Amino acid sequence: MSTFHPDVIVVGAGLAGLVTTHELALAGKKVLVLDQENRANLGGQAWWSLGGLLFVDSPEQRRMGITDSPELAWQDWQGSAQFDRLGDGTDGPGRGEDFWPQQWAKAYVDFAHREKRGYLHELGLKSLPFVGWAERGDGRATGHGNSVPRFHLTWGTGPEVVRIFAEPVERAEAAGLVRFAFRHQVDELVVEDGAVVGVRGTILADDDSARGVRSSRDQAGDFELRAPAVAVTSGGIGHNHELMRRSWPTARVGAAPEHMISGVPAHVDGRMQAISETAGATMVNKDRMWAYVEGIHNWDPVWPDHAIRILPGPSSMWFDATGKRLEGMSGVPGADSIGAMKQILAAGHDYSWFVLTQSVIEKEFALSGSEQNPDITGKDLKFLAQSRLAKGAPGPVEAFKEHGVDFVVADTLAELVTGMNELARGPKLDVDDLERQIVARDREMDNAFSKDVQVMAIHNARRSRTDKLIRVAKPHKVLDPSHGPLIAVRLNILSRKTLGGLETDLDGRCVAADGSRVPGLYAAGEVAGFGGGGVHGYNALEGTFLGGCIFSGRAVGRALARS
Repeated sequence: MSTFHPDVIVVGAGLAGLVTTHELALAGKKVLVLDQENRANLGGQAWWSLGGLLFVDSPEQRRMGITDSPELAWQDWQGSAQFDRLGDGTDGPGRGEDFWPQQWAKAYVDFAHREKRGYLHELGLKSLPFVGWAERGDGRATGHGNSVPRFHLTWGTGPEVVRIFAEPVERAEAAGLVRFAFRHQVDELVVEDGAVVGVRGTILADDDSARGVRSSRDQAGDFELRAPAVAVTSGGIGHNHELMRRSWPTARVGAAPEHMISGVPAHVDGRMQAISETAGATMVNKDRMWAYVEGIHNWDPVWPDHAIRILPGPSSMWFDATGKRLEGMSGVPGADSIGAMKQILAAGHDYSWFVLTQSVIEKEFALSGSEQNPDITGKDLKFLAQSRLAKGAPGPVEAFKEHGVDFVVADTLAELVTGMNELARGPKLDVDDLERQIVARDREMDNAFSKDVQVMAIHNARRSRTDKLIRVAKPHKVLDPSHGPLIAVRLNILSRKTLGGLETDLDGRCVAADGSRVPGLYAAGEVAGFGGGGVHGYNALEGTFLGGCIFSGRAVGRALARS
């Protein structure tokens, strides 16, 4: 390292770190990228993602007959974020925790409308023509949720999102502008005369573990490295359950789950949050996080407590642990994650149930993760047609149905409930009570209109070309044997995203408690709440996490390139 004098040290080789480094290298700046994992983990958590990206008024939307606009998207973002910590509305000691996040949110929606798609497509990214409808909302025009489908799935999923930035960064590495230092764990930011001028930490012993596998923390030495600026892009806290529970918003959503499974690898530990605070940065909105309620235990895990999220269509019936059907739009799968969380935890338990049919699982169950979608990840058109359009559920879904510990399959409701009770971590379910609720909804399926909110949501969803073609099953009765067998899925709380983070201005400069900037310290990606310390507010619209890493990483890289 003694012969390489970087202009910037980037802490974290995930997506935000790669984007920051890419922008700096384009400007001819020298960048040293540190990461506590090995090179196999380049791209970090983003590599494991489904690769969903939110675009506003895209060609894909227009081709699918979807009318979108930046005004509608901003209305949806504000209704979801519910920014309510605005302070005195000025940049300074009286600012609220949402002062910078709100400004980042406005800038992000504009980016998603005007620049995001072109920026990514110029780098080689392509999207599938079908536009998904994530977080369909809480039933209010000005409330949470997407008014229209905006979820654009990357052709190649998360690995492709990583590739389009990793390849130019690796070319810059070959040209001598970028250097990586893997297995370097930062323990301290070096501060002199109030400015961040470098990093200190531990060199971890070599470990050639595969991507995502928990690696050794054996120490092999220490280091101190210096540069005029440090950009922290180290990710969130998703595998640090202790830290999550410490900040869990109990009063707002209910008690923290006793049983939680992890949707992110073990290295997502949140260490750099406190390290950055010690150096003068400010953490805001710590109580905001995005944990999913549709988590299932991975039958073939990579990391400890490895969890997969079901990305459901709207047709599965949803019950809390006591057997009570979830109410309103938050009882519609895929509509309102936090609303569903409140109902589930209010029952006094940390799990819930889907009850569905074979017809529903074949059309409506998708699984999060690049490795769970080999057809799209591998860019295999023939495989895609076979797996998505042919009869039967996609292979990975069938594998979970067969091997997953959270699945029960039966020909009769009585047999199904017996199996559910064997899996229950709480009260035993009553078959007569469950049957009463299912029959009541089944009666609502005799017409194309209904007073049942979920049935209305199903009919509304099938007005979307994507949903009718590949995402939402034809309406039918749960107890109709021609659509069987019956399936129950025990759903667990799954950790995933940090919504709060290091407070930053629109250039990604870290903000001190008094509102001043911490000289030399920048942050991007999940560690910065995807921008500003919490660009999503209380809720996410989905397709905005990878995009937040890209947008904030680009902002930091370009700001430092100008300095």
